[in-house]
Amino acid sequence: MFDLDRWQEIFNAIRKNKLRSTLTAFGVFWAIFMLVIMTGSGNGLKNGIYNGIKDFATNSAFMWSESTTIAYEGFKRGRHWQIDNSDIETIKDQIPEIDVISPRLNGWNLRDGENIVRGKLSGAFNVMGDYPSYRKIDPCTMLYGRYINQEDIRLRRKVCIIGTKVYEVIFDKEEDPVGKYIRVNGVYFMVVGVFQSNNPNINIGSNKKETVYLPFTSMQQTFNYGDQVHFFGITAKQGVQVKTVIEKIKPILQKNHKLSPDDDEALGQIDIENEIKTMNYVFLGINILIWVVGIGTLIAGAVGISNIMLIIIKERTKEIGIQRAIGARPKIVVGQILTESVFLTTLAGFIGLAFGTLALYLVDMAIDASRANVVTDEETFFLNPEVGLPLAISALAMLIFVGLIAGLIPAMKAIKIKPIEALRHE
Repeated sequence: MFDLDRWQEIFNAIRKNKLRSTLTAFGVFWAIFMLVIMTGSGNGLKNGIYNGIKDFATNSAFMWSESTTIAYEGFKRGRHWQIDNSDIETIKDQIPEIDVISPRLNGWNLRDGENIVRGKLSGAFNVMGDYPSYRKIDPCTMLYGRYINQEDIRLRRKVCIIGTKVYEVIFDKEEDPVGKYIRVNGVYFMVVGVFQSNNPNINIGSNKKETVYLPFTSMQQTFNYGDQVHFFGITAKQGVQVKTVIEKIKPILQKNHKLSPDDDEALGQIDIENEIKTMNYVFLGINILIWVVGIGTLIAGAVGISNIMLIIIKERTKEIGIQRAIGARPKIVVGQILTESVFLTTLAGFIGLAFGTLALYLVDMAIDASRANVVTDEETFFLNPEVGLPLAISALAMLIFVGLIAGLIPAMKAIKIKPIEALRHE
């Protein structure tokens, strides 16, 4: 039941010792404030990274050739070998667990000075060869025109799609580039589309917005790559782990190219599924660290409140003795001390929660303002720092608990005071 006299005593005690009460509450305020800021920052980092990979196929992997490190079947160590078209067909035929396989070419040798030219405009950009199936691994949005299609592959058409940065450099703003020609390392290709990446935080082989993509077969033929495949991406069928598919691909490539079964360095690979799992564990570790630091700081604040409450008990020894002498039961004295401790802790904590939430809101507004005029396929690693309802509820529960613990020791000390000794206290 609400006891007006008790609350009046609490407020009178706080008013009489404003500085002490403020300093006492500051430890709890700072603990909750820092917990909110750290949690919101952790969520902002998580939101930024995951927003930048939100549409990427999480059940995917990439593989490429590396120099051998073990001599095998008459071949010396350090031999460079190359994946080819026949490897892709063999893998596709022999491993039914594969859903998508998409070979790629990376034109490192084509980036020589201003390699992309349109009229008087030019720039130095990446050139890559792709299949239409790659869009299933790394989806994108077409701002103009279309994506590379199967007819482009079959007919080896000299067409291309370009990233947003390429478009900005060699075309006028809002100009429709579809049907226009550009020179790629001296060879004319017709632009059939401009794409915007849905996953700017993942760039496999090159920065997508600074890349010109050609049909895989056209790039092989035009720039004399023969049947080379520089690397390839795969996705596993539903219910199949990517690492299972990788382990089935390795023996095929080892057999086709006379690689030692023990030479793990001869095949490069990125298991996106495993990388995402690792990232989840990293964020889990960050959250645990945030809570450990936050709770530790909160405990330090509780110790401060407990010490101050002990001082208050000592100052009010005579007052407590009078209360006991006129018949106040121990639970009344304990209740008053615990109420004061919980009130002070909860008030300081809620102020810290409010200030922390306000700070995150201002940061979020600043981020939104800075991104307002930026193309959405720009990489971002911090987005929408926030704290949710579970944190607010958890903070409330912790504040009440900490307030009780902080006041418990002083309260128990108070009820041990004998009325006669308290009345003699000066």
